[in-house]
Parts: sequence; C-alpha cells; structure tokens
Amino acid sequence: MYSQIEFLKPYLADTSFLVHTAIKEGKKVLFEGAQGTLLDIDHGTYPYVTSSHPTAGGACVGTGIGPTHIHRVIGVVKAYTTRVGEGPFPSELCDELGETLRQKGAEFGTTTGRPRRCGWLDAVILRYAARINGLTDLAITKLDVLDSFETIKICVAYRYQGQLLQEFPENLAILEKCEPEYIEMPGWQQDLSDVTSYDELPPNAQAYINKMEELAGVKQALVAVGPKRSQTIVSRQMFD
Repeated sequence: MYSQIEFLKPYLADTSFLVHTAIKEGKKVLFEGAQGTLLDIDHGTYPYVTSSHPTAGGACVGTGIGPTHIHRVIGVVKAYTTRVGEGPFPSELCDELGETLRQKGAEFGTTTGRPRRCGWLDAVILRYAARINGLTDLAITKLDVLDSFETIKICVAYRYQGQLLQEFPENLAILEKCEPEYIEMPGWQQDLSDVTSYDELPPNAQAYINKMEELAGVKQALVAVGPKRSQTIVSRQMFD
C-alpha cells in the first residue's frame, strides 16, 4: 500500500485551483456531466433519481468553479426520449415501435446491458431541462435512429384530469397520471449515416430539428447521425 501511495502522490493536487488557474490564463475548459436532468436529486423525479446533481449547477459544486466562469451550457438530447429504471414516463412506447427504437438505437446499459425504456421525444421534459440548466445550445444525437419511420410523434404537453399541462409538473403523483399530447411530423425515410453537413439533411429531418429548437426555446449547435466522430454535424461553433 505504501508504494502505491508514493506512486500516486505526485499526481495529487487541488484540482479546483488548477482549473481556476487555467481559466484565468484564457484556456478553454470543458466540464462534462453524466446522467440527466430528471435524475437530479433535487430537480428530478424523486425517488427515482441518483444521489447527486447531474444538472449544470452540479458542475460548479463538483469542480469548485463559480457559475460566472461558465459561459455556455450545452444540453445533450436524443432525437427521442429514453429512461433507465423505474419512474413515470408519459411518452414511453411499450410496443413494437418502442422495441424498434431500442434495437436501432442500441439502447442497452453500457455496463449492465439492461434495456432502456424508449419513447417519442418528450418536449415537456426538454423545456424543463432547458430551464433548469439554463441551456444555451442543444446537441441532438441519434437522429438517424428515426430514419425508417413514416410518421414521427412529439409529446408537446400532458393531459391530466382534463387539463392540458404545458410545463413539467413538480408533483410526481400528477406526473404518474399524465397522458401525452402529441403532434405528428412526417418522417424522412432516408439513411442519414453518410450525411456530413446540415444542408444535406432531408427537408423533413431539418423540419424535425427546427421543431425541437422551437419547443425547447434553444438552438442546436450539433446534430449526430451516427456514433462516429465523422457523423457529427457541427452547425455552430461551440467553443469560440
């Protein structure tokens, strides 16, 4: 054990000071979070949450860097919605369409292999995440998973006891009884895997992205049409 400590000792440091120094020197610093907004212990669907803050504010708490040093907050969102584990999921598809999303999107836990629950894009959650995190940009991933669908739905509101809810309910008991209110958009039914620029995307795919931006109130900065780096279309410079 002693030899291991001695080996590691030169690499131990006050990382908040190191990052702070880098920022003061004008260097670019990127904080990357895991999990998602609804798993936040305070702002998520408690008790179906994690034990920390995967929201943007958690980057400040975890790194020791003040919020005034963060200039952009990029929200990573799939072109559809998934969830791991228990908890309410209004737009979940428990049918062949959901299984298609799961298989085409390889929606299985990286470590456990546990199948993820899949559904149409939930714009209510997207708006909530944009507000809670103060998003400045969207990074839209897995657009290619929707390639084969003739019609694509987006959940734009919830129906609860005859009321139309536009905002994400803070009460889990209400969320559990919400039904999705959908709009439908035409699919593009075209393989996107070789598309390398935004202008090459089919008009219906661009319309879908535009609708995501409109519903979130946030512009996209990149769109991914596959898992490779070459399949990431950067629309706006994120790290200027």
